[in-house]
Amino acid sequence: MAQIVLDHVDKVYQGGVKALDDLNLEVKEGEFMVLVGPSGCGKSTALRSIAGLEEITGGTISIGERVVNDLPPKDRDIAMVFQNYALYPHMTVEENLAFGLRLRHTPKGEIKRRVRDAAAMLGLDPYLKRKPAALSGGQRQRVAMGRAIVREPQAFLMDEPLSNLDAKLRVSMRAALNQLHDRLGTTTVYVTHDQVEAMTLGDRVCVLSDGRLQQVDTPQKLFESPVNLFVAGFIGSPAMNFVLADLVRDDGPAATFAGYRLPVPATVFDAKPGLDGYLGRKVIMGIRPSDFEDASLGDASWARLPVTVGVTEELGTEIHVIFTIDAPPVEHAAISSATERHEEEDEAVAALAGGKSLWTARVSSRSGARSGQPLELAVDTTRLHFFDPASGESIGHPLATGSAAETVAAS
Repeated sequence: MAQIVLDHVDKVYQGGVKALDDLNLEVKEGEFMVLVGPSGCGKSTALRSIAGLEEITGGTISIGERVVNDLPPKDRDIAMVFQNYALYPHMTVEENLAFGLRLRHTPKGEIKRRVRDAAAMLGLDPYLKRKPAALSGGQRQRVAMGRAIVREPQAFLMDEPLSNLDAKLRVSMRAALNQLHDRLGTTTVYVTHDQVEAMTLGDRVCVLSDGRLQQVDTPQKLFESPVNLFVAGFIGSPAMNFVLADLVRDDGPAATFAGYRLPVPATVFDAKPGLDGYLGRKVIMGIRPSDFEDASLGDASWARLPVTVGVTEELGTEIHVIFTIDAPPVEHAAISSATERHEEEDEAVAALAGGKSLWTARVSSRSGARSGQPLELAVDTTRLHFFDPASGESIGHPLATGSAAETVAAS
């Protein structure tokens, strides 16, 4: 096991394309760290830089006590698991597992022990004499992981290893990976674009956008306390709902938008230092779909939001209620980046919503919500999120750079 530290790492490709921009990240010894973000955010480049498959332009990378900038991949004492398995088709499972050890002239007895232990750990004993063509996708992926395990490296680096598997198999393989990490305790850096995978696997999750670190924290803290609009929009499924709202005093502090008024509890102001400085100003407000409930089933103390149901998605354990509010979609570069929609998709969504904001509420499967019918939603206003419209930073977040507060102070 080893700590991995990226210190002010830059990676600039020919033509000036910056894949990593002053990336600072510390992966603790024995930690399962997940790098997540949309396509092109730099997560695979960061992983390949740790492995030595990409030469960084600036900064340092340390594995354990060594700076490894100038070390070739074979000398970094890491093992990689790739998306495409990279198995040798002419070799049996046993030979694939042992191949790397043989190249390193590991004693035969030691090879046999390591292969036996890895096969038992991954349930590969019945397949040791088979070749990859005779295995399922999940079995091949387990062989790829086994080949990394037998190395007994300081760290595992995994680049979207489950992306070629079907949905059901991905769930079972995630569970297997969790068990594997609990058993081995090896430092692991795992890349994925799937935020559900990131949330279920990572001890901590590093969210990247345009080569820059946005936030690194536990999955729950990323969900509950995003540092900016990008993290808020990227983490969580369905995505957070956003609207440009007025923060007003009235008879009590409230957020008003599209003809609605949601009271903002004192506890929210206490938890978000500086939010009171936005009273009388516009803010971007966010509400997670999970903070709604059908009012007939929800907490009686929650605020009410009457809507007309557009579409329902009945998922058995819950219902997704999709509806519009009479406000234009929030336009901010961070939200566009987080949702990963193309221009054509944006136009299609805008056409579907008629220029209004399309929102989603997750309600109980016992709800009577029906398409085209009115529905009163309850909203947990203690969990409202507020962002500075200019900077996109979460107002009052302890990790925000402070530009939101400066914007208010200057106005």
